Amino acid sequence: MPLKAFVVEDQAPIRESLVDALSEVSGIDTAGWAADEKSAVAWLRNPANHWDIAVVDLVLVPGGGSGFGVLQALQTRQSTQKMVVLTGTADPQVRRHCQDMGADGVFDKAMETEALLDYCAALARAAGGH
Repeated sequence: MPLKAFVVEDQAPIRESLVDALSEVSGIDTAGWAADEKSAVAWLRNPANHWDIAVVDLVLVPGGGSGFGVLQALQTRQSTQKMVVLTGTADPQVRRHCQDMGADGVFDKAMETEALLDYCAALARAAGGH
């Protein structure tokens, strides 16, 4: 059974290409997405929704909270559920802050999207997917 991802990204072109890449490169199905913190937290916390990895952008729609809020809200989650950050603001201080908040990985949109996909593919292989 393929892993299920949830994508928190407010820019539709980035979100759509990420969803496509997760499927093509990692064999991971996207179970849902949100463009703001409140919707993301509500979906991710709902026990009826199954997810294995959440890919979270830090900067969301104006007035829509942030990825930091999503990380904060989901510090307690199942050990099998991974949260990774994909952001355009991945300087060392931001990386540390995300890791302190429980992120399993932090990736820079400009330079590390391939590394994120490699991470996801490794999770899928470990789970018996591709």
